[in-house]
Amino acid sequence: MWRKLPVSVLILLLGFSISAQESNGFRSFFEQRKKMKMVRTGPYISLQQGRYLVPEFGAERQWTQVKLKDPHTHAAHMGFNYNIRYGVLGYDVGYWFKTNRIGLTYGGNLCFRTDFSYSRVGFAPVLGFKLWQFHLQTGFHFLTRSAVKFETNTYFASLRFVIVNDRDLKRK
Repeated sequence: MWRKLPVSVLILLLGFSISAQESNGFRSFFEQRKKMKMVRTGPYISLQQGRYLVPEFGAERQWTQVKLKDPHTHAAHMGFNYNIRYGVLGYDVGYWFKTNRIGLTYGGNLCFRTDFSYSRVGFAPVLGFKLWQFHLQTGFHFLTRSAVKFETNTYFASLRFVIVNDRDLKRK
Protein backbone atom coordinates (compact mmCIF):
# COMPACT_ATOMS: atom_id res chain seq x y z
CA MET A 1 0.00 0.00 0.00
CA TRP A 2 2.80 2.44 0.89
CA ARG A 3 4.50 1.67 -2.40
CA LYS A 4 1.48 2.98 -4.33
CA LEU A 5 1.35 6.27 -2.42
CA PRO A 6 4.29 7.97 -4.24
CA VAL A 7 2.84 6.94 -7.60
CA SER A 8 -0.58 8.31 -6.63
CA VAL A 9 0.92 11.61 -5.43
CA LEU A 10 2.97 11.85 -8.64
CA ILE A 11 -0.13 11.35 -10.81
CA LEU A 12 -2.07 13.92 -8.76
CA LEU A 13 0.73 16.50 -9.02
CA LEU A 14 1.12 15.79 -12.73
CA GLY A 15 -2.58 16.55 -13.20
CA PHE A 16 -2.23 19.89 -11.39
CA SER A 17 0.89 20.82 -13.33
CA ILE A 18 -0.85 20.13 -16.65
CA SER A 19 -3.81 22.30 -15.70
CA ALA A 20 -1.42 25.00 -14.45
CA GLN A 21 -0.21 25.43 -18.03
CA GLU A 22 -3.56 27.01 -18.85
CA SER A 23 -4.29 30.51 -17.64
CA ASN A 24 -7.10 29.58 -15.25
CA GLY A 25 -6.66 25.84 -14.76
CA PHE A 26 -9.61 23.76 -13.61
CA ARG A 27 -11.78 26.81 -13.02
CA SER A 28 -11.55 27.68 -16.72
CA PHE A 29 -12.76 24.20 -17.69
CA PHE A 30 -15.86 24.43 -15.48
CA GLU A 31 -16.65 27.98 -16.57
CA GLN A 32 -16.52 26.89 -20.20
CA ARG A 33 -18.82 24.00 -19.38
CA LYS A 34 -21.44 26.40 -17.97
CA LYS A 35 -21.46 28.34 -21.21
CA MET A 36 -22.10 25.35 -23.47
CA LYS A 37 -25.49 24.99 -25.15
CA MET A 38 -27.09 22.19 -27.10
CA VAL A 39 -29.07 23.53 -30.07
CA ARG A 40 -31.60 21.18 -31.66
CA THR A 41 -33.68 21.97 -34.74
CA GLY A 42 -36.25 20.00 -36.65
CA PRO A 43 -39.77 19.71 -38.01
CA TYR A 44 -42.74 18.70 -35.89
CA ILE A 45 -46.08 17.05 -36.42
CA SER A 46 -48.91 17.58 -34.00
CA LEU A 47 -52.56 16.99 -33.31
CA GLN A 48 -54.57 19.73 -31.65
CA GLN A 49 -57.82 18.71 -29.95
CA GLY A 50 -60.40 21.14 -28.74
CA ARG A 51 -63.82 21.46 -30.21
CA TYR A 52 -62.22 20.29 -33.46
CA LEU A 53 -59.41 17.83 -34.22
CA VAL A 54 -56.78 19.74 -36.21
CA PRO A 55 -53.44 18.48 -37.62
CA GLU A 56 -50.44 20.80 -37.27
CA PHE A 57 -47.07 20.94 -39.03
CA GLY A 58 -44.09 23.20 -38.44
CA ALA A 59 -40.51 23.59 -37.22
CA GLU A 60 -38.99 24.08 -33.79
CA ARG A 61 -35.59 25.15 -32.46
CA GLN A 62 -34.53 24.36 -28.88
CA TRP A 63 -31.63 25.78 -26.83
CA THR A 64 -30.62 23.77 -23.74
CA GLN A 65 -27.85 24.52 -21.25
CA VAL A 66 -25.42 21.64 -20.80
CA LYS A 67 -25.35 21.06 -17.03
CA LEU A 68 -26.42 18.39 -14.58
CA LYS A 69 -28.62 20.42 -12.23
CA ASP A 70 -31.59 22.40 -13.52
CA PRO A 71 -30.74 22.92 -17.20
CA HIS A 72 -32.92 25.62 -18.74
CA THR A 73 -34.47 24.94 -22.13
CA HIS A 74 -35.84 27.64 -24.43
CA ALA A 75 -37.60 26.96 -27.72
CA ALA A 76 -39.18 28.85 -30.59
CA HIS A 77 -41.54 27.35 -33.12
CA MET A 78 -43.62 28.28 -36.11
CA GLY A 79 -46.17 26.26 -37.99
CA PHE A 80 -49.59 25.98 -39.49
CA ASN A 81 -52.75 23.98 -38.91
CA TYR A 82 -55.80 23.32 -41.04
CA ASN A 83 -59.33 22.40 -40.03
CA ILE A 84 -60.14 20.19 -43.03
CA ARG A 85 -63.85 19.87 -42.33
CA TYR A 86 -64.56 23.62 -42.08
CA GLY A 87 -61.71 25.04 -44.18
CA VAL A 88 -60.06 27.17 -41.47
CA LEU A 89 -56.32 27.76 -41.84
CA GLY A 90 -54.20 28.83 -38.90
CA TYR A 91 -50.64 30.02 -38.41
CA ASP A 92 -48.86 29.95 -35.05
CA VAL A 93 -45.56 31.44 -33.89
CA GLY A 94 -44.57 30.71 -30.34
CA TYR A 95 -42.05 30.40 -27.56
CA TRP A 96 -41.79 28.18 -24.48
CA PHE A 97 -39.26 27.54 -21.73
CA LYS A 98 -38.59 24.85 -19.15
CA THR A 99 -36.64 25.47 -15.94
CA ASN A 100 -35.46 21.91 -15.17
CA ARG A 101 -35.38 18.39 -16.58
CA ILE A 102 -38.72 17.13 -15.30
CA GLY A 103 -40.94 20.15 -15.05
CA LEU A 104 -43.68 22.05 -16.78
CA THR A 105 -43.16 24.18 -19.85
CA TYR A 106 -44.50 27.74 -19.92
CA GLY A 107 -45.01 29.75 -23.06
CA GLY A 108 -47.23 31.52 -25.49
CA ASN A 109 -48.27 31.61 -29.14
CA LEU A 110 -49.23 34.38 -31.50
CA CYS A 111 -51.89 33.07 -33.84
CA PHE A 112 -53.68 33.97 -37.04
CA ARG A 113 -56.84 32.20 -38.23
CA THR A 114 -58.66 32.62 -41.54
CA ASP A 115 -61.52 30.98 -43.41
CA PHE A 116 -60.35 32.79 -46.58
CA SER A 117 -63.14 35.37 -46.21
CA TYR A 118 -62.55 36.66 -42.67
CA SER A 119 -59.51 36.66 -40.41
CA ARG A 120 -58.82 36.72 -36.70
CA VAL A 121 -55.58 37.27 -34.78
CA GLY A 122 -54.75 36.63 -31.17
CA PHE A 123 -52.50 34.98 -28.64
CA ALA A 124 -52.58 31.83 -26.56
CA PRO A 125 -50.81 31.28 -23.23
CA VAL A 126 -49.79 27.61 -22.99
CA LEU A 127 -48.77 25.23 -20.23
CA GLY A 128 -47.25 21.88 -21.05
CA PHE A 129 -45.14 18.87 -20.22
CA LYS A 130 -42.24 17.68 -22.37
CA LEU A 131 -40.82 14.17 -22.25
CA TRP A 132 -38.18 13.17 -24.81
CA GLN A 133 -39.40 14.48 -28.15
CA PHE A 134 -43.10 14.53 -27.18
CA HIS A 135 -44.61 17.77 -25.93
CA LEU A 136 -48.14 17.90 -24.51
CA GLN A 137 -49.52 21.44 -24.25
CA THR A 138 -52.80 22.99 -23.25
CA GLY A 139 -53.94 26.57 -23.67
CA PHE A 140 -56.64 29.04 -24.59
CA HIS A 141 -56.81 31.16 -27.76
CA PHE A 142 -57.78 34.77 -27.12
CA LEU A 143 -58.88 35.85 -30.60
CA THR A 144 -60.27 39.14 -31.93
CA ARG A 145 -64.00 39.30 -32.53
CA SER A 146 -65.43 38.49 -35.94
CA ALA A 147 -68.76 39.16 -37.65
CA VAL A 148 -69.11 35.46 -38.47
CA LYS A 149 -68.61 32.36 -36.38
CA PHE A 150 -65.19 30.74 -36.81
CA GLU A 151 -64.87 27.00 -36.57
CA THR A 152 -61.64 27.09 -34.59
CA ASN A 153 -60.49 25.83 -31.21
CA THR A 154 -60.53 28.24 -28.29
CA TYR A 155 -59.56 25.88 -25.45
CA PHE A 156 -57.19 23.20 -26.75
CA ALA A 157 -54.71 20.44 -25.95
CA SER A 158 -52.04 19.45 -28.43
CA LEU A 159 -49.55 16.61 -28.61
CA ARG A 160 -46.45 17.49 -30.61
CA PHE A 161 -43.61 15.24 -31.77
CA VAL A 162 -40.38 16.97 -32.83
CA ILE A 163 -38.12 15.15 -35.28
CA VAL A 164 -34.64 16.47 -34.44
CA ASN A 165 -32.52 16.44 -37.59
CA ASP A 166 -29.85 18.97 -36.60
CA ARG A 167 -27.98 18.92 -33.30
CA ASP A 168 -25.10 21.29 -32.47
CA LEU A 169 -23.04 21.90 -29.35
CA LYS A 170 -22.17 25.59 -29.11
CA ARG A 171 -19.79 27.39 -26.79
CA LYS A 172 -19.97 31.06 -25.92
